Amino acid sequence: MTKRRVTPLVGALVAGCLFAGAPGAHADAAAGPNGTPSAAGTPPRLGIDLDTVTIPELQTRMARGSLTSTALTGAYLWRIKTVDPTIKAVLRTDPTALRQAAASDARHRRGQSRGPLDGIPVLLKDNVNTRDLPTTAGSTALAGSPPDADAVLVSRLRAAGAVILGKTNLSEWANFRGARPTSGWSAVGGQTRNPFVLDRNPCGSSAGSGAALAASLAQVAIGTETDGSIVCPSGANGVVGVKPSLGVVSRSGVVPISAEQDTAGPMARNVTDAALTLAVLAEGRIPRPADPFDLTAASARPDGLRGKRIGLWRLPTLGPDVDALMTRTAARLRAAGAEVIEVKLPYQERIGELEFPALLSEFHRDIDAYLATREGPRDLAALIEFNRTHPAEQTCFAGQELFEQALVAPPTTDPRYRAMRAELTDLARRSIDETLAAERLDAIASPTNPPAWTTDCARGDNDVIPSSTPAAVSGYPSMSVPAGAVGELPIGLLLMTGNLRDGELLSLGASIEHHLHAWRAPRYLPTIGS
Repeated sequence: MTKRRVTPLVGALVAGCLFAGAPGAHADAAAGPNGTPSAAGTPPRLGIDLDTVTIPELQTRMARGSLTSTALTGAYLWRIKTVDPTIKAVLRTDPTALRQAAASDARHRRGQSRGPLDGIPVLLKDNVNTRDLPTTAGSTALAGSPPDADAVLVSRLRAAGAVILGKTNLSEWANFRGARPTSGWSAVGGQTRNPFVLDRNPCGSSAGSGAALAASLAQVAIGTETDGSIVCPSGANGVVGVKPSLGVVSRSGVVPISAEQDTAGPMARNVTDAALTLAVLAEGRIPRPADPFDLTAASARPDGLRGKRIGLWRLPTLGPDVDALMTRTAARLRAAGAEVIEVKLPYQERIGELEFPALLSEFHRDIDAYLATREGPRDLAALIEFNRTHPAEQTCFAGQELFEQALVAPPTTDPRYRAMRAELTDLARRSIDETLAAERLDAIASPTNPPAWTTDCARGDNDVIPSSTPAAVSGYPSMSVPAGAVGELPIGLLLMTGNLRDGELLSLGASIEHHLHAWRAPRYLPTIGS
């Protein structure tokens, strides 16, 4: 996408400030003298509710001089210092964050703002390379020197003026190490907690990014997904997560599982901020023939659901409480003018049989290539040996069965693997394309996640969540928006549609968000400011 195509998106979203917050514990931003964080125990005060403020609102204040990036960044640093010891979502903050913010303030004073992300604090999942901060994938094997260069997506954020606030914890190796992992745990960061109920799991490998946003520790965060690791932590932590179409965001410099499925994407507390962040991440992408990708569609109107046809894939295996929430959600969408048609996606059993074996082969190929660029173990075999000889890697669960299976999986040059991946991708795409076509749907909706389970290292995860798989395997876009809660535990509504229809999906998600008003802050978090 060129800069000319980003500009209408920014204008539409600034004009449209789509997010309607719900009552909850507030995190009012503040700062001490000169915008630096206040003394411990003294909340900074700027009169901005960090739980509900959007990027366009922040930029409006910055443009008129009533807010500085230095003050905003200081407020988030204060909040990380105050709240994160309970959540354990943030591994480390960037010691240059306030200097980055001061540079943004200078640009704003000169009238040279670089766009909607200039001066906005962003957290990065710790499998995204940063030249000046460690990038560990949660493993002590990579805890030495930082990578030589930023990931491409980080370079784009810096060029847009974003403040790199720090790195978030993740499920070690993006949950691709043990057969029974515990999401949100890594040897480097320990266990991230779900901010809504602290003994519950934050879900998925982008656990720290989701939990940090729910606790209002940054304005936006970056997650990564192979299958479910953006959308599930977004659903379980009550925030918005976007898995873009495959290839829209560069994978270069991101610790891999599979080049056939991996993508980074934005996570935020509202669709507006997620869409603006995706516009920056996607800028400079290589055009493809007949490429319909266009984020200028990512805006919403109050009547934006009228006449939309949405297929509801219920997934009753996620439990009666989730199913009841889907019934209520469908009723609200119908009341807003949408047609909701119940559907079942075909081929799911066969897709489930093929996906894991294909990922094993792809992981061996891709992790070897990545490790060759870093200090530490230079290939998968050396990484397996490292884990066997370092007790810190075994403090929650000791298994590395997926590593061991990947080591002996057929190479990606093997005709058996090639046939498997070809069938897998074909079936996943057909499962979405045929369902959309049969019912003339604009999108397919399903529950993103079950209620968050109790975190237990001995048992591991309880996360059989099939809704993310069709979009993940096909490479098509998906996103999760808050749908409501079961008790105190958030549940997301997953939306998916056809390839490179990311802008249409964001627009639909914004309209659904407008009508559901589902987000609210965790109740136990301290009220900051007044």
